[in-house]
Amino acid sequence: MFAYMSRPPDPALVGERSRGMWLERLAHMPLFIDLWLRHQRRDAYWKHGSVSEDFSRIACPVYAVGGWADGYSNAILRLLAGLDVPRKGLIGPWAHKYPHFALPGPQVGFLQEALRWWDKWLKGIETGIMDGPMLRAYILESVRPAPWYAERPGRFVAEPSWPSPRIGARRLFLTEARLDDAAGPDRELLIASPESTGARAGAWCPHGTSPDDPDDQREDDAKSVVFDTAPLGERIEILGAPVVEIEVSADRPNAKIAVRLCDVHPDGASTRVTYGILNLTHRDSHENPQPLEPSRRYRVRLQLNDVGYAFPPGIRVRLAISSAYWPITWPSPERVTIRLAAGRATLSLPVRKPRPSDDALPPLPPAVSSAPERRTVLREGRTERVAGHDNVTGESFYRALDDMGEARIEAHALEIGSIKRGEYRIRDEEPLSAKAQTHWTQLVGRGAWRTRTETRTTMTATSDTFRIHARLDAYEGEERVWSQNWHRSVKRDLM
Repeated sequence: MFAYMSRPPDPALVGERSRGMWLERLAHMPLFIDLWLRHQRRDAYWKHGSVSEDFSRIACPVYAVGGWADGYSNAILRLLAGLDVPRKGLIGPWAHKYPHFALPGPQVGFLQEALRWWDKWLKGIETGIMDGPMLRAYILESVRPAPWYAERPGRFVAEPSWPSPRIGARRLFLTEARLDDAAGPDRELLIASPESTGARAGAWCPHGTSPDDPDDQREDDAKSVVFDTAPLGERIEILGAPVVEIEVSADRPNAKIAVRLCDVHPDGASTRVTYGILNLTHRDSHENPQPLEPSRRYRVRLQLNDVGYAFPPGIRVRLAISSAYWPITWPSPERVTIRLAAGRATLSLPVRKPRPSDDALPPLPPAVSSAPERRTVLREGRTERVAGHDNVTGESFYRALDDMGEARIEAHALEIGSIKRGEYRIRDEEPLSAKAQTHWTQLVGRGAWRTRTETRTTMTATSDTFRIHARLDAYEGEERVWSQNWHRSVKRDLM
């Protein structure tokens, strides 16, 4: 958002005011990362934008649509469960795009569905949109891990209501290094993950156009405590949120756990199905977190992200627990050792048995859209994802480059380009070595009018403070017309 906000308004739309508006915008640029870090609890800042504070305030019909690969997919099932108004939900395999062109496929006719919805609720035309099930959700078939998918095999299923009374919990116990149907003897297992655990996590919110899905999890599994089932003898399908209930203690007042549910193939390849993260100081409340009492055992419940997934016979179901998940989450201030009480800890899977009605479900309409605006490519882009270890500094690093190239949109001759770069570095035994850097270039122009903005942000932390350095430079042609630096320090609040 820092980069997006820096771009100028188009003179074709606002005329000669464009330059003055742009300079005024630059002079009042907020630094959102600073603002967000000043609200590390679920306080009024976050509550005002959350419908879950009072679902009854929504009085209009709601059609909630999203994809399992999107960072925001949990909202759909929560809305269906919390609202009292007429409502529907649609969840596909998609990343953060509209379903008629989102990846991974298959795409569906979102525009036709939207038209049927608006005709019904805005025009009073009976389109039959409410005759179908409340929820249509995609059950992902097992696939080998990959950082990008053009399409995910699977099928849509339907539920007439949500929560569905036809989905039951299958409880598995976390015994010593196994997921079992029966509880085992009490065992205390130690979790002290290297700080680089999470290198194979992918992006928090992929857009489907870059290799940002979670890759083979074996590297992260090796840095975690894992619990495996025996190879499955029958197919298991889940729809909803897996839940983990465990007892843990920590040797520091601040700690976190990251829990991943994986599909382990016969050759050992590990595909992440879903995951969840809990800052243990937030174990009882995000609004009023409390530090841990070292060595005291706490019972915690962690709900993983919703998912629809089919585990086929022959694979193993794996639960992996780590004390770090970088760079998805910032590390705790100190190295932490967590003690997990195995034996009676549980994983509950939301099992949905296939039904004959699934095969009789009418297909969604095919994806259609208008032709895109004709554009001329002025410079080709490129994408890079590099993860590795620097033997000189002892740091593990992850670098991402998305150079979108440059193009001219012929309908109005606007030329646009974007280059985004990110780098994340950390040393395995030093949580305070964490460093995140981003650098974005935004290009906008037409004819002789050429603009460029460069935004850079660096974030580090001490044991008690987050530190942010940000810089913005704006150019007309090669002349720099604006430059600003921000230096911010924000006290850590049990983060």
